[in-house]
Amino acid sequence: MAKIRVKQVKSSIKRPKNQKLTLEALGLRGIGQEVEHETTPSILGMINKVQHLVSTEEA
Repeated sequence: MAKIRVKQVKSSIKRPKNQKLTLEALGLRGIGQEVEHETTPSILGMINKVQHLVSTEEA
């Protein structure tokens, strides 16, 4: 499967709890942190939910 690199670019402060939990589930804990994930429908759904807080690129 393809991999996708996710980087947090905005803070989760003053965001709804479900968005904070989604960032945590993706493995992001702070601005500037990057993680790599397999491109699965569940991961893409989580990224879509917090797309305004993260940037993505193919790895």
